[in-house]
Amino acid sequence: MEILFVAAEAAPLAKVGGMGDVVGSLPKVLRKMGHDVRIFMPYYGFLPDKVDAPIPEEPVWQGNAMFNDFAVYETTLPDSDVPVYLFGHPAFDPRKVYGGDDEAWRFTFFANGAAEFAWNYWKPQIIHCHDWHTGMIPVWMHQSPDIATVFTIHNLAYQGPWRWELERITWCPWYMQGHNTMAAAVQFADRVNTVSPTYAQQIQTPDYGEELEGLLSFISGKLTGILNGIDIESYDPATDRYIGKTFTPDSLENRRANKVAIQEELGLEVNSKAFLVGLVGRLVEQKGLDLILQILDRFLSYTDAQFILLGTGDRYYETQLWQMASRYRGRMATYLLYSEGLGRRIYAGADAFLMPSRFEPCGISQMIAMRYGCIPVVRRTGGLVDTVQHHDPEHHTGTGYCFDRYEPLDLFTCLIRAWEGYRFKDAWRALQQRAMEQDFSWDKSAVDYVKLYSEMLGLDFNDQLPKPQLAPVMEAPAPESTAAATAAMDASFPKSSLPK
Repeated sequence: MEILFVAAEAAPLAKVGGMGDVVGSLPKVLRKMGHDVRIFMPYYGFLPDKVDAPIPEEPVWQGNAMFNDFAVYETTLPDSDVPVYLFGHPAFDPRKVYGGDDEAWRFTFFANGAAEFAWNYWKPQIIHCHDWHTGMIPVWMHQSPDIATVFTIHNLAYQGPWRWELERITWCPWYMQGHNTMAAAVQFADRVNTVSPTYAQQIQTPDYGEELEGLLSFISGKLTGILNGIDIESYDPATDRYIGKTFTPDSLENRRANKVAIQEELGLEVNSKAFLVGLVGRLVEQKGLDLILQILDRFLSYTDAQFILLGTGDRYYETQLWQMASRYRGRMATYLLYSEGLGRRIYAGADAFLMPSRFEPCGISQMIAMRYGCIPVVRRTGGLVDTVQHHDPEHHTGTGYCFDRYEPLDLFTCLIRAWEGYRFKDAWRALQQRAMEQDFSWDKSAVDYVKLYSEMLGLDFNDQLPKPQLAPVMEAPAPESTAAATAAMDASFPKSSLPK
């Protein structure tokens, strides 16, 4: 199958959230399965620093959309053979991915350019669209029945420009329906999926539907949930070059060196026995920051725990957490930045990972944390339900600590349970081993996507899977005659074993 991924992010070239991990990982697995998968993304100003080889100066194709000329350049995804087409225009020259007053225009223009590219340069069988930035593509492709579309919802909270704004900046066909970009995409895509089965169910309810629950329930027949994976080759504590001491589930004693190293690096009191909690991610309301602010001061006051935070986001949360760190010098560190290496060292050194999300389409961080033996403390919602099972010390099951209600007391109680559980070293080590042994690779998810694509195109699913390579069978040469065959058989038995 020929599939074009169109997205605003693709790790490691451009990554802000989980979408970047999906677009940067899934195409590589699909290509290994024998499918022609390519990526179409904006040519951001910082991309020349991220590719293995210089990006060619000559474009492979030039086009026009929304009364603007654009050029498309071709490169490859680092450490892979996945072709990447970069949509070049001065609007994407700044060294940023999102933000700015022109964001709605920029990404609608990008989507229009992707549609022109598919119509005129490389025509795929399927265009896999990601979030509202590509939401107009299913609408435009409605007039091209030979190109199917999949629309993946990574975060329903961000729905793109309203219909009245779209009509001012781009072409809205007469048949278009929907009050904003997301609503239009959901209606016109051939298939809609979310990044976890639980989130696919939750967005059909008022609590999580972001005012689209009625529409999503109406189109539920074409709505599915496919759980994200992670790049287990990149996120591997046995080989990770970003951490000081590599380790495996059988050598968890080596992990202590990473804990001491991160305490020294971030200015915390060096104490390998202290319960170290980490948080790496966007500082936004979705991630449960309001709950954390209500309980963190009390948690640090009544325990000997330490806390590390790495991320950027809303200025209010940044300010509050920075001020709290100043009150707990040596026990709390707040770093308001993005750093891939520092994030991995936190995963490899912290004892627990905090993720009390209000809603969570899938979540990548909790899977990475478990891969590194960092026990997640999560709220049971969305993809967190599908990836983290509550620790049951009596029956020796589970991979983390979970709570249900979005209440400060519930989070505080769950954190205290994790802090107490850390005191029982043998049980904690077994918990870490269970977490590290979870299979979060893209292999299973890729098969689910191939099944989805096959159903859309009316193809036999089994024909789209890679065929197993069987070892050649060594055949013995045929004897020349019956006498020769008898002699060969006699020779195969030791004389002493023959009956007298």
